[in-house]
Amino acid sequence: MVVFLTRASSLSLDDLRRFVADDMQAVDAVIRRRLHSEVVLVRQVSEYIIGSGGKRLRPVLVILGAGACGLRGAHVHELAAVVEFIHTATLLHDDVVDGSEMRRGRATANASFGNPASVLVGDFLYSRAFQMMVEVRNMRVMEVLSEATNVIAEGEVLQLMNVHDADITEEAYLHVIRYKTAKLFEAAGRLGPVLAGVGAEIENAMASYGMHLGTAFQLIDDVLDYSGDRAATGKNLGDDLAEGKPTLPLIHAMRAGTPDQAAVVRHAIEQGGIADFDPVVRAVEATHALDYARSVAEREAQLARAALNALPHSQYRESLLDLAAFSVSRDF
Repeated sequence: MVVFLTRASSLSLDDLRRFVADDMQAVDAVIRRRLHSEVVLVRQVSEYIIGSGGKRLRPVLVILGAGACGLRGAHVHELAAVVEFIHTATLLHDDVVDGSEMRRGRATANASFGNPASVLVGDFLYSRAFQMMVEVRNMRVMEVLSEATNVIAEGEVLQLMNVHDADITEEAYLHVIRYKTAKLFEAAGRLGPVLAGVGAEIENAMASYGMHLGTAFQLIDDVLDYSGDRAATGKNLGDDLAEGKPTLPLIHAMRAGTPDQAAVVRHAIEQGGIADFDPVVRAVEATHALDYARSVAEREAQLARAALNALPHSQYRESLLDLAAFSVSRDF
C-alpha cells in the first residue's frame, strides 16, 4: 500500500504511518515473535511496555531510510524491530532511574511490576536485540548498533550527573541530548543505507538527518513538559522539574530572566519536586523560554531537512521531510 503525502504544517503522524503501514505491520509481527520467552514474567513485562503505545518513530525511520535507498524486505523489518527493542530497554531503565510512575498515559512497568523486573526485562530486550542483529550477518550493522547502545548508556550517566545541576550550559545540555536521545535516531537513519550498500555519502547524510531529527524531537519534549496536555502527552506536566532535570527552557529562563526569576528556577532545579512549578512556569513564560527552545528545535529540523539533499528524489525522501516537520509541530 502506498499513500502519497503532501507536506503541511498540520501533518499528522497518522499520515506517515499510513505510508509505511504494510512495513510496520511486518515489524509488529517481528516484535511479537521475538518477544517470546519461556519465562512468563519476561513476556508479561515486555508485552506490557511494547503494547503501551508510543510513536514508533525510530522503526519508521529505519523503514523510510531503507526505502529511500531502494531497499525493502525482511532484513529491514528485523532491524526496525531491533531499534525498537533497544529504545524500549532504555525506557524500562529510565523509568527505574527516574522513579517515574506514568508513561504514555498508563502506569510504567516499574510501577506495575517493580524495579527488579523492569531492569532485568530491559536487559532481556537488549540481549534479544543483539541476537537479532547478529542474524543479519553484517558487521557494519553490528558496529552501528553496538556503538549506539554504548553511547546511549554514556548519555544516561551524563544526565544522571547533571540532575540538580543548575549551572549546566546550553552546549553541555545539547551534548547530553546527542548521546541519550539523538544517537539512536542517528543509528536508525544509518541502518538503511548500510544494508543497501549505497556508500558513505548517503550513509552519513542519513546519520546526520537522524541525529538532528532526534535532537529536535527531544527539545520539543522539553517544551511539552511545561505546555503539553496530559491526555495528549501521556505524562504529568513538570515531570522533568520534579526530577531536578535542567532542560533547555529552564537553562534559557535562568540566562534571560531577572535575578529573582533565575533564583526561582535555580532553586527548583537544585531541590527537585513540583512545589515551585507555578512560579517556574511564570518565569519560563516571562522569558519566552518555550519559544526559544522551539526555535532551537526548528534549527535542528532544518539541518535534518538539509541533510536529505544528498538523497535522490522519492516518496520516501518526501516522507522523511514530513517527519522532520512533524518533529517540531507536534503537541504530543
